[in-house]
Amino acid sequence: MESKREYYLKKIEAQLEEWNADIDKLKAKAGNAKAEAKEKYQEQIDRLEKKLEEGRSKVSEIKESTEEAWEAIKDGADSIWDTMKATFADVKEKFRDKDND
Repeated sequence: MESKREYYLKKIEAQLEEWNADIDKLKAKAGNAKAEAKEKYQEQIDRLEKKLEEGRSKVSEIKESTEEAWEAIKDGADSIWDTMKATFADVKEKFRDKDND
């Protein structure tokens, strides 16, 4: 039987993989952009990659924690995920706006 921690980790790791794929798509768009826009794209991609790394770090922390201790870590992780979701949504919206220029 899967524990709450294992379920949580699977869910978070799947989200990280999805965001990683989103970053790859944004990199492809940036590669086709004009030089001026390419720089702005890269700034946003760097921002996302930093958040993704924070998420991966938190996953490692949860994996290394005991079954009892992970609940305390989970609260901090949840706030990181909320921030990451908002950051990814914000950047995707900016890319969408640039596509319409």
